[in-house]
Amino acid sequence: MQIQINTDRNIQADERLAEFVRDALYSKLNRFTDHVTRIEVHLSDENGSTKHEGHDKRCLLEARLEGLDPVAITEHAATVGQAITGAADKLQRKLSSLVGKLRDKHIRSGSPDFAEPDEAIQ
Repeated sequence: MQIQINTDRNIQADERLAEFVRDALYSKLNRFTDHVTRIEVHLSDENGSTKHEGHDKRCLLEARLEGLDPVAITEHAATVGQAITGAADKLQRKLSSLVGKLRDKHIRSGSPDFAEPDEAIQ
């Protein structure tokens, strides 16, 4: 699973941020590595350099799955870290639902080759 990180000009992309993103995504999405080929991370500060309070940090995650259309989710939060963590949680729920539906479809069609990945021990 490849992870590509993109930031706007208001968020500094460095190795510490990249490591945080990788750790957050792998901890939440490691059970989907057989299905997900790439995740694109788009981080932005919607208010830019202005000092407004609120949930202005945005994390958009786009997961590319083998043989399927990409899945995208967005999370807004007060900090970049909270936005990343919240987005990872949302994507985990979305992929669980999607993989479950695929498994059910294959079970109904009689294909024994598809199974949901094992639950990650947390």
